[in-house]
Amino acid sequence: MASLPGTQTLRFRGPNDKPKPSVAKKKHDGILQDQIRRTAKLPWSPSFAFALRMILLVRVSGAMYSNIDDCDEVYNFWEPLHFFDRGYGFQTWETSPQYAIRSWAYILLHIFPTSIARFLAQDQKRVAFFAVRIFLAVLSSITEVTLYRKVYERVNHRVGRYLFFILLFNAGMWNASAAFLPSSFAMYTGTLAFAYSIIPSSSRESQRTLYATLLYATGAIVGWPFALALAVPFVIEELFVYSGDKVPADSRLTWTVKRWRRLFGCGAIAALLLIPVVGIDSLAYGKFAVVPFNIVRYNILSSDRGPDLYGTSPWNFYLLNLLLNFNVILPFALLALPALAVTAVVDKNRLGQFKRSSEESSPFTVLALRLSPFYLWLGILTAQPHKEERFMFPAYTMLCFNAAVTVYLIRGWMETAFVSITKSPYRASRTSIFSTFTLSVLTTTTVLSASRIAANWKYYHAPLSVVNHFEAQELPHLLNVTGMLPVPIPSTRRRNKKDEEPRIDLTPIKDFNLTLCYGKEWYRFPGHYLVPDGVRVAFIKSEFEGLLPGHFPEHSTNDHIATMTWWPRSETRIVPQDQNDLNKEEPSHYIPASSCSYLIDVDFPSHTSNSLQEPRYAIQTDVWERVECQPFLDARDSPLLSRVLWLPGQKWRSMNVWGDYCLLKNRQVVADKVAKVK
Repeated sequence: MASLPGTQTLRFRGPNDKPKPSVAKKKHDGILQDQIRRTAKLPWSPSFAFALRMILLVRVSGAMYSNIDDCDEVYNFWEPLHFFDRGYGFQTWETSPQYAIRSWAYILLHIFPTSIARFLAQDQKRVAFFAVRIFLAVLSSITEVTLYRKVYERVNHRVGRYLFFILLFNAGMWNASAAFLPSSFAMYTGTLAFAYSIIPSSSRESQRTLYATLLYATGAIVGWPFALALAVPFVIEELFVYSGDKVPADSRLTWTVKRWRRLFGCGAIAALLLIPVVGIDSLAYGKFAVVPFNIVRYNILSSDRGPDLYGTSPWNFYLLNLLLNFNVILPFALLALPALAVTAVVDKNRLGQFKRSSEESSPFTVLALRLSPFYLWLGILTAQPHKEERFMFPAYTMLCFNAAVTVYLIRGWMETAFVSITKSPYRASRTSIFSTFTLSVLTTTTVLSASRIAANWKYYHAPLSVVNHFEAQELPHLLNVTGMLPVPIPSTRRRNKKDEEPRIDLTPIKDFNLTLCYGKEWYRFPGHYLVPDGVRVAFIKSEFEGLLPGHFPEHSTNDHIATMTWWPRSETRIVPQDQNDLNKEEPSHYIPASSCSYLIDVDFPSHTSNSLQEPRYAIQTDVWERVECQPFLDARDSPLLSRVLWLPGQKWRSMNVWGDYCLLKNRQVVADKVAKVK
């Protein structure tokens, strides 16, 4: 009989009906296990989708507003990409076929966002620049959130939550996430590989081995070969540690054979990545080129060459740099393994009820392997004389993981001590002491990181801002005074205040034959993507005596090379005669300062110098007009605390010493060009 709408009914279970099993959310199956509030509701942690939205918001902001901190990013990656995309740009010796230590396969991974930007933004180069950075920010966000969720599910809910907030508000990740560098690419792939390797290795987890191996190999082959060192603990676990398996004595040989066969099989599959990479690089250089091997050969196997030609740093360089970018998080990261050793003594149940057995691995061993990549990477880099901030990028997320684990373990000590003193687990479950500790750590690192990020923007963003002024203000003004400014197409629609200003077509600027020069500020040039087409960029002599980049040949002079159609930019096969791998200065890469139409230079009034190579151009007002000058921090003469952190207020700002970062116009040269165009 049919029931009336809205009528409640009862249904009795029949003899053949089986109750549905309840799916309980597992709370204590991770490597680390809570000891109090075990039956309480799980602590709040964002879902994958919500966490991705939050990190994307921060990472995309970083892509839009972070500085370019490394000239290698510009000259070895942005410039080759610009050359492939636009047909001109600076060339370093690394991209010469004679040396071939930069991978075009890696560079071309970034051509897709530039093509999208060209289609959507009417061929604006500036939009293409930010499209690439946003693309990198998205990749970083996905890998970070994947790691966070794997830690949440496989290590501990609280550790995952700590890791998420450490990653989210972090000055180091702000800088590294959108950097166009192989070390950042190795950070993306290494983070994903590390996320998969969080899962304990076992005979049931063959996908873990395959995915982690492929990702570590991708970071090394496509990105930076030295990043493969981060995979050493993973390899050790795969070959020698039972981890997630329980292996009786009579099955050890069979287990060993299966593990070794599985790892080497995955390694053989991963090695196939060399085929497309070597193929693309060989096409680009016009000869057989194995770029990962060339990088290793130059940096390690060369006796009279190598990275030491470009400067050396003291042993504590990375510790100081990491302290700058990670503040209070760094000590926690460094204390991870000692904290685990202490936990094994005072809070051993934190890693579960484990009975020592020869048939399975200790959870302390398994967790120690997860904590070791950061130590390994820091030790390797510290031992090298040549040090740079970007070299640490691949281990940034692992540093954050170590710190999150340490915060959790210290919280565990506090819980153990509280219960030991009060004899009351119930009171321990009700007190806010432990949550106050973790909240204070996360709040402190967030505030310090935000201050550091603001300092980078306030103190050092002028090189990007001045170049933007050159494109957005100075060049339109030049076109306007000569009557060459294109008239915007009139629209019949009534304009709204929120409507975007019509884009100014700067195409006529090529008729001026302008030259934008850099002298001692050559290493802060942000790349041709931020300089309009039709403006030549050149260098003038400064006190720097090393090798500056030359220009890619814009037209091939070799008929045989030019007719090869497999590679659209055959000029990359030409061996430049003005490059060397000994950092020897090349005079042909300079032009006289009197030939410059514009000059970008920094002026520090407190630095009095009588150098003929680096005069104070900004005060030579009879020759140079100050078109735009913005404050730029004088790091040499400013106090340590106020130069590394930013606080609001004039008092804090007045503690620092400032210079002027200027766009200067050569009065006579530009006047002559304007008269010629008119």
